[in-house]
Amino acid sequence: MHITSLSASPSERSRSAWLTQFALTRLEGRGTQQDHILVRDLPAAALLNADVQDRAIAAAVQAVEQADLVVIGTPIYKAAYSGLLKVFLDLLPPDALRGKLVLPLATGGSPAHFLALDYALKPVLSALGARHVLDGVFATDAQLRRHEAGGFVPEPDLIARLDRALAPLTSGSPRMPTRLEPALSC
Repeated sequence: MHITSLSASPSERSRSAWLTQFALTRLEGRGTQQDHILVRDLPAAALLNADVQDRAIAAAVQAVEQADLVVIGTPIYKAAYSGLLKVFLDLLPPDALRGKLVLPLATGGSPAHFLALDYALKPVLSALGARHVLDGVFATDAQLRRHEAGGFVPEPDLIARLDRALAPLTSGSPRMPTRLEPALSC
């Protein structure tokens, strides 16, 4: 299975990037290929000008198109996902997420932002064809405390929610399902 992760935080030391990477470690041994896209490292001018011919942008878009599972990590600012994520998602073709599993992950300063996954991000994912969206996982700053040696320490409840969201991919079979077939429309 091809797994592509999108980390859409503008910050280098980011809780959402850490949570995205942590989710990937929970899937260790499940993916045959992994691509990790740090949206902040893509060329800014190409992103803002929607230059899909740019080599780095084209490679990132292709990684999403070829993925079976797309893991999307974003911080929540003012009840919405990051602008970096929006700029990148706008570059994807209309059905870029059709037939794929999508795992949305988000972090925010307080529980007041947790509905942003359902009311801000999921509609955009749906517009991109996503029909197989796993349970989103939202973490507050208090649930991901900074560790003195670097990184973060997740609360047990956060680990349990992430494992529940990943359960369809990890339980029962030694391999994840192959590419999902798009739903037929009547």
